Amino acid sequence: MSDDVGDVDYLNRHWSTGSPGIQQQVDALIRASHGSQELTELYQEMVLAIVRMAQAERNRWDAKIMLQTIRELEAAFARLELFKRRRKVTVFGSARTPVSHDLYVLAKETGRLLAQNDFMTITGAGAGIMAAAHEGAGLDHSLGFNITLPFEQRSNDIVHGTEHDLSFKFFFLRKLFFVKEAEALILCPGGFGTLDETLEVLTLIQTGKSPLVPVVLLDVPGGRYWASLLEFFREQLCHNGYVLDTDLNLMTLATSPSEAMQHILDFYSNYHSARWIDGRYVIRLHRALTDAALERIRSEFAGICKTPGFDQTSSDPAEADEPELAHLVRLSFVFNGRDHGRLRGLIDLINRPENQQTHGTA
Repeated sequence: MSDDVGDVDYLNRHWSTGSPGIQQQVDALIRASHGSQELTELYQEMVLAIVRMAQAERNRWDAKIMLQTIRELEAAFARLELFKRRRKVTVFGSARTPVSHDLYVLAKETGRLLAQNDFMTITGAGAGIMAAAHEGAGLDHSLGFNITLPFEQRSNDIVHGTEHDLSFKFFFLRKLFFVKEAEALILCPGGFGTLDETLEVLTLIQTGKSPLVPVVLLDVPGGRYWASLLEFFREQLCHNGYVLDTDLNLMTLATSPSEAMQHILDFYSNYHSARWIDGRYVIRLHRALTDAALERIRSEFAGICKTPGFDQTSSDPAEADEPELAHLVRLSFVFNGRDHGRLRGLIDLINRPENQQTHGTA
């Protein structure tokens, strides 16, 4: 038996025999603070995790990481509650792009178009591409997720000092919210940070750890930044079998803000959202699919299913927690959880007008 397993066994014994009153105290504390039974159980688990850490007498550094993580999460959740019902797009790019550069103009126009279509623009709150996107979007349509660094670092003038400005100490939490809050991601050229964010986003979507959303690689006409990276992906990753050819469907190259904006609008033209329900992957649609489209899907996309079959249905009782979506049509199947590039191809087919019924009922 490993030392780690031994530690866990020791803690379990200590928990059950040495501290019989803690569970009851935690239960009473949470019940006094929160009424929902479903959430009460989750909050109890959170508090008990901290108690177990205290019992294990972790070192001060571990405890400070836990404390800072909880503080940042709670502060971010509270602030973002102000913008809960608003659609958002995250824009990445270099903080070093000068105002005179074509990419700055591109990012500014991108922010303007996002605001025009009622999307908020999320950036890292810095200068360059980030400031340009916020400048185009305006304060009301901007959110900045700033990172606290050892050297002087402040958010850009558009969001600085407002409720639209959030600061993070940990990069991993900042990245979490970049993806969690976004209905799409637009990536402009940048340095190591931009490439890190690009590859992490693609990894999260490819592995199913993040919902499938549009990922747009935006560059100026004739620009080689993303084109060169895509060539590398094809020649080195696909050719050597490190990723599937269909994984490249997870991103789209655009050379103008209007093209990027249209790609996002097209993605949500019929597709609304998706979730797992009792082992089945359920895609929610604004309009039902035609019989011909369903037959085509059953033929062309059978390979992404663990068991055969695509069913067009109404809402499931398990979705009672989202009553506002009950009117949407469902396309349900047993997804293999692996072929997200092909899943993106399925969504593209769903969004084609010729595959949709005139009236959106199943």
